Amino acid sequence: MTDRDHPVPPVAASMAERAAEAQHATWISVVVNLVMTVLQLLVGWLAHSQSLVAHGLHSFSDLLSDFLVIYASRQSAQPADREHPYGHARVETAATLILGASLALIGGGILWQSGMRLQHVEALPPIEMWAFWIAVITVLAKEGLYHYLIRVAERQRSQLLIANALHTRADAASALVVVVGIGGALLGWAFLDLLAAALMGFMILRMGAVLAWGALKELIDTGLDEAQVAAIRQTLRTTPGVLGLHALRTRRMAHQALVDAHVQVDARISVSEGHRIAESVRVRVLDAHPEVLDVLVHIDPENDAGSDVAVARLPGRDTVLQELAPVLADLPTPEKLVLHYLGGQVEVELFFANSFFVDGKAVQEVALRFAGFARSHPEIRRISLNCAFAPR
Repeated sequence: MTDRDHPVPPVAASMAERAAEAQHATWISVVVNLVMTVLQLLVGWLAHSQSLVAHGLHSFSDLLSDFLVIYASRQSAQPADREHPYGHARVETAATLILGASLALIGGGILWQSGMRLQHVEALPPIEMWAFWIAVITVLAKEGLYHYLIRVAERQRSQLLIANALHTRADAASALVVVVGIGGALLGWAFLDLLAAALMGFMILRMGAVLAWGALKELIDTGLDEAQVAAIRQTLRTTPGVLGLHALRTRRMAHQALVDAHVQVDARISVSEGHRIAESVRVRVLDAHPEVLDVLVHIDPENDAGSDVAVARLPGRDTVLQELAPVLADLPTPEKLVLHYLGGQVEVELFFANSFFVDGKAVQEVALRFAGFARSHPEIRRISLNCAFAPR
């Protein structure tokens, strides 16, 4: 049995390719961060640079985030199952939340430690020149890594990869601050090294808070931005058979989104035609908006926003038949009965065999009887008589 006998589904294949690319990019980040962590910690300690040591700890946090990305990308690539019918994409969201929170803690710790050391600047040993050159190398390495990671992240529309790339950009920016701080310390202003460490801690803290807040908003089902929602609304409204649209809702799920919509169609069409329109709406949205994972379409015969409860209180088919029994007692059995729930009332369509309409006077009497019954019934608006030319 070959792979051609059991081809991989396109969605599964794309998810696997996406995970493989994400992991490849992340392993490159691991190597760069590992080298820079060792260099910064070792040289920062030997050359007496507090800001370089602090930045080395930040690079170590980059390593932790890289391994977190590898784990999350593997988990999110798994197909949907019984416990996770929408897939595992929100593993990325949870990992982004953890990454943001860890960054905030690390930044806060660096900020606190730098503030404490600033109170005793005179006790600090002089900084060696080679700390400056390691800081410059760090800036170049981190900035190059950022540009590589952000291209991969934007191509995959992955919030987690974007978070990791921004983390690397923050690392490059903070390394630039370290360059300035070490340079100032070498010129005689020793406090600038600690000030650079404190500023770097604040930048890391802010970046972590932004990432954590974004992930938290996604976990509480924050919707897409206005431009994306407007584009989806246009796709829905222009689908043939759609007469109106209301209750459009969206929610993010990692790099994808879920859409719910109430679509209004002609109230007199069949259930199967309404279902076909719903399927057309779903396919059009999925084709036109690749960021949408799935669309749930609710078909409405009218704009019933806020009136669903009133419709549910109207009598069902069995109840309507029981209430019509007295006026149908002396009539032949209807070929078909159709109910329309519109405007908070029920419209009844009765279909009789063609032979019933031979006696026009009798039909007129029955029609008047039905009209009187509808006027006296608070929930039935109209009862119409129809001729069935074909068997039901």
